[in-house]
Amino acid sequence: MRLAIDAMGGDHAPESMVEGTLKALNEFPDLQVTLVGDREKLVKLVGDQSRVDILHTTEKIEGTDAPVQAVRRKKQASMVLAVQEVREQRCAAAISAGNTGALMASGLFGVGRIKGIDRPALAPTLPTIHQNKGFLFLDVGANAETKPENMLQYAIMGAIYAEKVMHRPNPRIGLLNIGEEPGKGNELVKEAYKLLSNAPINFVGNIESRELLEGPADVIVADGFSGNMVLKSIEGTAMSLMKLLKETLGSSLYTKVLTGLMYSKLKSVKQHMDTSAYGGALLFGLAAPIIKVHGAAKSEAVYTAIKQAQLLIQEDVVGTIEKTFHDKQYDWANKKA
Repeated sequence: MRLAIDAMGGDHAPESMVEGTLKALNEFPDLQVTLVGDREKLVKLVGDQSRVDILHTTEKIEGTDAPVQAVRRKKQASMVLAVQEVREQRCAAAISAGNTGALMASGLFGVGRIKGIDRPALAPTLPTIHQNKGFLFLDVGANAETKPENMLQYAIMGAIYAEKVMHRPNPRIGLLNIGEEPGKGNELVKEAYKLLSNAPINFVGNIESRELLEGPADVIVADGFSGNMVLKSIEGTAMSLMKLLKETLGSSLYTKVLTGLMYSKLKSVKQHMDTSAYGGALLFGLAAPIIKVHGAAKSEAVYTAIKQAQLLIQEDVVGTIEKTFHDKQYDWANKKA
């Protein structure tokens, strides 16, 4: 199994990308990797590792670049070349911590969509208050405008992923809404509710955003605009809470002593809610596994994303989604409410 890693994308590249890769190589003896980036920098970081190839380029897509224009203009960018390795079947999956929009554009131009999927979705796995019980959340921003049929497709793809990669038999599928009652929400969500209710999935109904971290479902489906707003609200709240805790616990000698006594418990809570333990966000609906790691991710998140990519390939998640949408017995997947 060979994976393509964009070594130039992300706030801590290339160090974090290489460190995470080396950790994965030490754990998985059958893994091989193609690092895409500046050869001079990468050779110093990689050292004598026989299972790493380096595809040289010094061009990269910046976080401030307009995604589609950047992909078309910067054809030698590390992200674009990593996806190209997958398209030309030299690698089975690509991982990048770079510009999210550009990675989606690279995937669409490079490997294309699965037939039957109208719009790919961006899907991270988020932690809950329950140990090792994260949930898949899609779409969180790949599409600002969404149709009910898209949300049905998200639910189907999410169910397949939850069963095969998260090992959740008969996964619970929830729909993000402003209330639990079936009649709540705008027309988009109401129509999506009808479609999900009639699909052969374990649909558990509407889920309010305040319930998400309690783990009411294994997969939460949302339109891209709402999903992105909720995701960023969760991230912002978590960062603000951590900042407030640091300021409060360091405000006096008493709180500092108390913090020392509680250090192991506080560390355990932080690790429990750490998103890096769940890998990256999969670009669902593309014809090959493309994984987006958070731009601020460090080596642990890269390592976990590599583990995630291997599971996606071993369980043939993309192939299963493809079969689901091609098989005539699944005509319901393309029906409207």
